[in-house]
Amino acid sequence: MAAFMLLIACVNFMNLSTATAVRRSREVGVRKVLGSVKSQLQQQFLIESILLAMVALLVGLVLVALAVPFFNQLTGKTLSMALLTHPFVTAGLVAGTVLVGLLAGSYPAFYLSSFKPVTVLKGKVTTRPGSFNLRSGLVVFQFFITISMIIATITADRQLRYMQAQKVGYDHEQVLVIHDTHMLRNNEAVFRDRIIRSPQVVMGSISGQVPVGRTNMDNTTVRAKENPDQGVMTRFYFVDPSYIPTLGMRMVQGRNFSKRFPSDSSGFILNETAVQALGWQKNPIGRELIGHTDEHGVHIIYRVVGVVSDFHFESLRQKIGPLAMFLGRNSGNILLKTRTNNLPQLLASLKQQWESYSPGAPFSYSFLDDRFEQVYLGEQKIEQVLTLFSSLTIFIACLGLFGLATYTAEQRRKEIGVRKVLGASVVSVVSLLSKDFLKLILIALVLASPIAWWGMTQWLKEFAYKVRLDWWIFALAGLLAIVIALLTVSFQSIKAALMNPVKSLRSE
Repeated sequence: MAAFMLLIACVNFMNLSTATAVRRSREVGVRKVLGSVKSQLQQQFLIESILLAMVALLVGLVLVALAVPFFNQLTGKTLSMALLTHPFVTAGLVAGTVLVGLLAGSYPAFYLSSFKPVTVLKGKVTTRPGSFNLRSGLVVFQFFITISMIIATITADRQLRYMQAQKVGYDHEQVLVIHDTHMLRNNEAVFRDRIIRSPQVVMGSISGQVPVGRTNMDNTTVRAKENPDQGVMTRFYFVDPSYIPTLGMRMVQGRNFSKRFPSDSSGFILNETAVQALGWQKNPIGRELIGHTDEHGVHIIYRVVGVVSDFHFESLRQKIGPLAMFLGRNSGNILLKTRTNNLPQLLASLKQQWESYSPGAPFSYSFLDDRFEQVYLGEQKIEQVLTLFSSLTIFIACLGLFGLATYTAEQRRKEIGVRKVLGASVVSVVSLLSKDFLKLILIALVLASPIAWWGMTQWLKEFAYKVRLDWWIFALAGLLAIVIALLTVSFQSIKAALMNPVKSLRSE
C-alpha cells in the first residue's frame, strides 16, 4: 500500500509538471539560446526533483515521528524511530528518496528539455497534443489503484462482519475462564464446587480445552470397531458433565454425560461432522470406537452416548472438523458462566478463594468473548489498515486530480468565456470540463475490476466460510470513485463556469 501511495504521488508530480510545462517553456528556450545543451537542462530538472524529494523526506520523518504511536496502536506493533538510526536503514532511505526523485522527475525532465527554442520563444508551445495521452494514462493508473483498494476494503469489511455475525454454536458471552487450575492439584474440583455456590455464578466446568484456538490433542486418529482399517483424524476434548451446559451447546441426539451413568467413563460424544466422517448418519448412538490400550495391552472400546451440534472451535478460516468429547482427564481450566454486572467484586472474591487453596500460584483469568475477539484480530487489523490507507490513497489521488482540473480550467478559460457569450449554461460548462475525467475513471474501473476480483478471490481462499464477490461491490467502488472525482473536479469546473466571460476575454 505504501508503494501504491508513492506511485500515485509520483504520477501527480509527472502530471502537474508536464501540464504546467508551458510556464517553463520560455525559460528552456532562453537557456538553449544562451548555450545550454539538452543534457544540462535534463540534469537541472532531475536535481530539482531530487531536492523536492529530499525536502519531502524531512517532512515525512516529522510526520512518522508524530504517527508512530497511533500506528503501533492500530497494528499492535512496537516500532520506534530508533530503527531509522541504523546505518543500512538510513542509507536505504536516502537511496530510496533519490530513486523516487529520479523516477518522478525523469519524464518531465526529458519532456521539458526537448522544447525547440524558436517554437517556445514564439509562444506556440501547447501541452495538449501528445502529452495529453500520457497524462490520461497516468490518471487511469491512479484510479486503477484507487478503485482496486476500495474494492479490497469493502470486501475485507464484509468478510469481517460476516465472520463476527456467524453463530459459533456456543455461548461465549459472560463466560469467565480461570487458567492453570491444574496447579490446585486435588483441590481443583473442590475449588470449582465452592465458587459455583456463589449467586453470581450460574454453573462451572473443569476442562483443559477451551473452544477458542487449538489444543494439544489435535490430529488423533479414531477408528470404528466395525471398520478398523479406516481412521478419521479427530480432535479430542476431555470434559466433565457440566461442560456442554456451561457453554450452552446443543445436543442433537442422545444425551450429555451424567454422573448417574458410571459407564460414561468409556463413553464419548461426537459432533455432527465426526458422525458424517465416520458414516454414522443413521443411528450413531451406541456405535463403538477403538480407543487406546490399557496396561494389559487390551484396546478400550468407547460407545457413543450423544451427538453435539457443530460449533466453531477455530476461526472461520478453517472448516469445522471432527471432534470427540471424552469424560475425564479434564484438568487445566475452570469455565464459569456468570450473571453479574459487578465483575470486579466477583474477580476479587475468586482471587481471595484461589489464594486460600494455592497461595504461591498466580491467579490468572480471561473472558471467553475476549478470546473469541482475539481469533479475528488479524482480520480486524487488515480491515482497519486497508480503510486508513485507502482513504490516504484516495486523498493523494484527489490532490493530483484537483491540480490537473485547476490547470485544465485555466487553459480553457477563454474557450469557456466564448461558450458563455454564445449562451452556454453553467451545467453544460461543468459537464464539458468533467466528462473527460469521467471517461478516464470508467476506463480505470473496467481495468481494475478483473484484477481486484482475482486478488480478493485469492485472499478469500484462506477462509473456509466466506462472502461472495457480488457485482454490486465493483459497481459501488466505481460509483464512489466517480463521486469522489466529480466532487474534486466540480469545484474548479463550477468556479470556471461562474466566472464573468468579460474577464476571460478582456485580453482578446
